[in-house]
Amino acid sequence: MIETLITGLGLVLVIEGLALALAPSRIEEALAFLAAIGPERRRALGLAALAVGVAVLWGLRLLA
Repeated sequence: MIETLITGLGLVLVIEGLALALAPSRIEEALAFLAAIGPERRRALGLAALAVGVAVLWGLRLLA
């Protein structure tokens, strides 16, 4: 179980690192977009991302 958690954390860091290394100006644009929208919309966006992530992980568990 802990190995899976560490693997997931490592994958997140790899993906975030790639985004920062390959498109730093796009990251600035994304941060400006997030700063421009209201907190409730950011919260809804975060909850939607959370739900999609859980659905993906649940689907993978069902397939395995």
